[in-house]
Amino acid sequence: MTARRIIPCLDVKDGRVVKGVRFEGHVDMGDAAELAARYRDQGADELVFYDITASPEGRTLDYGWVKNIARLLDIPFSVAGGIRSVEQAGRCLDHGADKVSVNSPALERPELISELADRFGAQCVVVGVDSKRAGDDWFVHQYTGDPTASRGAGRRTLDWIIEAQELGAGEIVLNCMDEDGVRRGYDIAQLTAARARLTIPLVASGGAGEAAHFRDAFQQAGVSGALAASVFHTGSLAIPDLKAFLIQSGVEVRP
Repeated sequence: MTARRIIPCLDVKDGRVVKGVRFEGHVDMGDAAELAARYRDQGADELVFYDITASPEGRTLDYGWVKNIARLLDIPFSVAGGIRSVEQAGRCLDHGADKVSVNSPALERPELISELADRFGAQCVVVGVDSKRAGDDWFVHQYTGDPTASRGAGRRTLDWIIEAQELGAGEIVLNCMDEDGVRRGYDIAQLTAARARLTIPLVASGGAGEAAHFRDAFQQAGVSGALAASVFHTGSLAIPDLKAFLIQSGVEVRP
């Protein structure tokens, strides 16, 4: 497998980065551009920006904001937030994004995934999946950027990721909602079950609290990348220290 990726996630609301616990109680973490520059300099492999209120509010993200971020970065980044058409995705890519990520809009209209892959190539198409445990299984949720709008999508997570892959997704980001922001580790069981069903890259999201959690996701669940937010935003774990730990643990990462 190629080198594993460390991916800071920036949830953006009104131009500010916010972070909650289990997708609720968002607090301000700083300016998006400043944090992006910090992670670029620390050695992040790529960045993800989510305009978390775009889908619940029925709008798409600000293309000018995407362009401003692109001017800062020399590493890949993806954007998400209410992207519902090939035209909107194309404008994001034209303004400098390397990938577009679709979540709730893909659940509304799954053929969007195929349309994007056919136009831009699967390598540009990420499907984000917000997943929550119910009994012995996991189920997809949508509109999770707004706690008042969040609801179940009526789909089993493991069924949806297979469908998304078949429709042309080039990567799945699995957001394990029960672990989001609590820093007790990624949901290894769910990630392992997902990894077994996919041939495309899988990125873990939700639960990172220390360097060992990243190691476990890579070594035990076999994910291609690990996404995290609060552990980086608060400064409790620096990316250079994390990468040094992973190398010592036998995990291949980019320097």
